[in-house]
Amino acid sequence: MSRAQNYEFQEWWNKQREINHELFHENPTSSLLSVEIRNPTADRAAEKERTRSARQLSWVWRLKFQQIAGSLAWVTNGVVSLIRTANRRIASPDRAADSSSSRLYRVIKVFLIVVLCLLCFELVAYFKGWHFSPPSMGSAEVMGFMELVYAKWLDVRANYLAPPLQSLTNMCIVLFLIQSVDRVVLMLGCFWIKFRSLKPKLVMEYKDNSSVDEESNGNVEDYPMVLVQIPMCNEREVYHQSIAAVCIQDWPRDRMLVQVLDDSDDIDVQNLIKAEVQKWQQRGVRILYRHRLLRTGYKAGNLKSAMSCDYVKDYEFVAIFDADFQPGPDFLKKTIPYFKGNDDLALVQTRWSFVNKDENLLTRLQNINLSFHFEVEQQVNGWFINFFGFNGTAGVWRINALEDCGGWLERTTVEDMDIAVRAHLCGWKFIYLNDVKCLCELPESYEAYKKQQYRWHSGPMQLFRLCFFDIIRSKMSVAKKVNLIFLFFLLRKLILPFYSFTLFCIILPLTMFLPEAQLPAWVVCYVPGIMSILNILPAPRSFPFIVPFLLFENTMSVTKFNAMISGLFRFGSSYEWIVTKKLGRSSETDLVAYEKESVPLVRSTSLHRSSSESGIDELSKLELSKKAGKSKKNRLYRKELALAFILLTASLRSLLSAQGIHFYFLLFQGITFLVVGLDLIGEQVS
Repeated sequence: MSRAQNYEFQEWWNKQREINHELFHENPTSSLLSVEIRNPTADRAAEKERTRSARQLSWVWRLKFQQIAGSLAWVTNGVVSLIRTANRRIASPDRAADSSSSRLYRVIKVFLIVVLCLLCFELVAYFKGWHFSPPSMGSAEVMGFMELVYAKWLDVRANYLAPPLQSLTNMCIVLFLIQSVDRVVLMLGCFWIKFRSLKPKLVMEYKDNSSVDEESNGNVEDYPMVLVQIPMCNEREVYHQSIAAVCIQDWPRDRMLVQVLDDSDDIDVQNLIKAEVQKWQQRGVRILYRHRLLRTGYKAGNLKSAMSCDYVKDYEFVAIFDADFQPGPDFLKKTIPYFKGNDDLALVQTRWSFVNKDENLLTRLQNINLSFHFEVEQQVNGWFINFFGFNGTAGVWRINALEDCGGWLERTTVEDMDIAVRAHLCGWKFIYLNDVKCLCELPESYEAYKKQQYRWHSGPMQLFRLCFFDIIRSKMSVAKKVNLIFLFFLLRKLILPFYSFTLFCIILPLTMFLPEAQLPAWVVCYVPGIMSILNILPAPRSFPFIVPFLLFENTMSVTKFNAMISGLFRFGSSYEWIVTKKLGRSSETDLVAYEKESVPLVRSTSLHRSSSESGIDELSKLELSKKAGKSKKNRLYRKELALAFILLTASLRSLLSAQGIHFYFLLFQGITFLVVGLDLIGEQVS
């Protein structure tokens, strides 16, 4: 039985034949055998193809060229617009701290230019093979100009540049190891406290199953007079939370006075806070609103002004809460009893707990850092030496201790650390309560977090300059002086940001271009990895973020280093106070909860319906106004971007030398700097 003819093959063959028609006719002597299999259907299709006019083809090509030209114009305009926007955002800082930190930015920019020039030079040497057989100045061979320059460069970097760089590297490695040992010792202290279940002892304890009115009628002396202060400044989003949380404290109303210390310069915010205070006054809460006309001294000046009131002498303790803090109703019952029988106790500090720790990657990384601070640093220092830095909020002070050490001073931007150090010099003791937590909010944008970290790292250096000789002249023991100077200030406030920035952002890239100076792999990878594991132990749920945490901490070193230098050398930006922007994520939920818990406070005889409303309507209006306001945008951070290009350039150079661990570290660290520099971490700025 004969096989059916394959018409598809015929059509394909004829098309190929038409395409290569000229080739077949130009090579008649070719040994190729021309086979023609004709089919009527294929012939008609070929005729239709040949009848296409040249005009139709030209229109098709014109349309394609027009589309390509339009795409190129769109891409070009987009690139030009992006470059202009980036240049405007980078070259035009909008705050004073940026202008002062331009010194560091200029140094980084020069460093970037040098690194790029060295990379180009090394690429030329690599492609010419000089990496594998380096030229020598003492060689008898005739060398070209470029080869002679490269040979001279090898001699200069080996004899003059590498030795000082290696010395600096060794010094930073020693500092790094000392700081790592300090971390290990702190962790061992924390493990010992957990293992032995060590906690501060209570002389007396308030009952939880009875109301404060019944207890206070029995023994008024058990409830000392407590002054509660809430300093705030333009806290439109969160002022409800702290006021409501404080006003529902489970404490006799006649034994507590609340001061709302408002430094806002926004009239609308002032009116909102006044209305909130009046609402709680009508509910029978003893609460006062104070506003300063001259906002001098920032938070320290605000607290100092409030403590100068005549009625303060009637109170024994003062509890301080920032505007975004929400203490539990039993906060005073859990903290005040520790003062009973401890006449030398000045401060009871509680732990912070964060309502938005899982909001984005930035808040997760902050939670890791602050969990280690409270769980390990504060708890260990509080238990073993009875001293730690006051966190500025969520703490209760003995008013006599504040007066004994000189009260609030306006000389630094870390007034909380200042008064803690002076109280320690006067012989007062501190207690830290890790199991008493106070809710608060973490900054969700990188801009807000960066400003906060700048203030937290420039202030300690200001304070160290001011109180160094006071520490030397104090009557404390030598061991406490050594702890205060070398551990509290130098190691944890100065050395840590210095070696972090110098070692991982300056020395490591330089060793790629000066390979005669060696930075061991265990310094780059292994020891930092172990330290990151120790940091993350107090927050075990954050283990998946251990690598981002390590890279982000190195990225933040540029901000901390710049702040440390500014505070140490008294640059103008180190005295700048910028309120950390908060978003009030939990406002509506908390207002509803506070409203339910505050029902017993209501006096039906003197309370009008308008004053009993929760204030959620005002909050909803506020949310609508925020949505209709400024749009959110990304900022560009020039120091982070410049360092990103430096590290990525160094990673390319390490790739030429086949340095595995160094290459991967530089690559991922450079990408992290790039992500942060483009403001792609956390919430955008509105």
